[in-house]
Amino acid sequence: MDEMPALDAMDRAILRLLQRDAGLSLAEIAAEVGLTPTPCWKRIRRMEQAGVILGRVALVDPAKVGLPLSVFVEIESADHSAAWIERFNAALDTMPEVVECWRMGGDVDYLLRVVVPDIASYDAFYRRLVAAVPSLRNVTGRFAMERVKGTTALPI
Repeated sequence: MDEMPALDAMDRAILRLLQRDAGLSLAEIAAEVGLTPTPCWKRIRRMEQAGVILGRVALVDPAKVGLPLSVFVEIESADHSAAWIERFNAALDTMPEVVECWRMGGDVDYLLRVVVPDIASYDAFYRRLVAAVPSLRNVTGRFAMERVKGTTALPI
C-alpha cells in the first residue's frame, strides 16, 4: 500500500461522488469535479492504492433478497485470551449471516449485526454460535423493528 498524502478538496469531492454512486463513469466523475478524465483517474487510482478506497460494491436491499430481519447481537465473553479471540474470529468467518462485527469498549465485548430471513433462522444461528464459541458469558439479540437511517457514505 502506498503512502497517501492528505486528501485535498478535489479528492474529497471525488470520494463523495463515489460513495453516492460507484457506478458513475470516469467521464461523469471528472466532469462533476471539474477535471479531465486522466487526472481524475490518477487521483482515484492513488486513493485505491493507498487503501482510502477499499472497494466498489452494489448495495442490496436485504428484504428483497429474503433477509428482512436484522438482529444486533451483544456478546460478553468470559475469556479474552488470544486463543479465544482467534477461535471466535474463525467461527464468525463461517457464518455469513454476520455482516458486521465490532469489538466494543464498555460492558459488551462484541456487537454483531446479523441478517436472517426470520426468527427461526436467528435461533439456528444462535445455536451454531454458542456451540462454536466457548466461554460466552452472555449473548443478547436485539431485533430491529425499522431502519430509520442507513448510509454507507462517510461525511467527507
